[in-house]
Amino acid sequence: MSTEPEGASEELAVTVAPHLRELRRRAGLTLEAAAKAASLSPAHLSRLETGRRQPSLPMLLALARTYGTTVSELLGETPAGPGSVVRAGAMEPTEAGGWTYWQAGGSGRGMQALRVRVPYGSQGDIVRVHPGEEWLHVLTGRLRLRLGDSAHLLGPGDSAHFDSLTPHRIAAADPDGAVLLFVHTLLQSPLGALCLGDVHPGGA
Repeated sequence: MSTEPEGASEELAVTVAPHLRELRRRAGLTLEAAAKAASLSPAHLSRLETGRRQPSLPMLLALARTYGTTVSELLGETPAGPGSVVRAGAMEPTEAGGWTYWQAGGSGRGMQALRVRVPYGSQGDIVRVHPGEEWLHVLTGRLRLRLGDSAHLLGPGDSAHFDSLTPHRIAAADPDGAVLLFVHTLLQSPLGALCLGDVHPGGA
């Protein structure tokens, strides 16, 4: 099960607070109007804007819709361009925890795409729980996926889409390992450890 580093909640709250306040003012909304639109109390939104409360992913999504922006902008990331094309030759492999990753999408977005090689016998006993959604598609090999109390064996062409708050565990089923496409909507922040490993590919 994943854990946040000590002080992580405070760091996220302090990072997000000024952007929440700035975007609300840019949208021309009072604290009361913005809170009502996002289904929050004015007091709760005020605490978020002053860094006294850590925002959850559902709160960030609701506020992003209210302000007509993205979760990435709420987190203070550099806005992404209108689109990205990633050429095969530009995908630099990064290893983390025995797994190999290739960044398959643009940075600065709420959805991150990777190509991942899962070696046999690596990280298969690690159970993770965190905010967000995940989608994976097996390209080669077979993958063992455990979601809560259910176990699945996925082969080439099989996919899975699940809420990351469901305890999950991923492992290659065969000695040759497995290769998959992986898309996640984890919070992109200094606190957001990648679900499949210990560091972000390419240091992102």
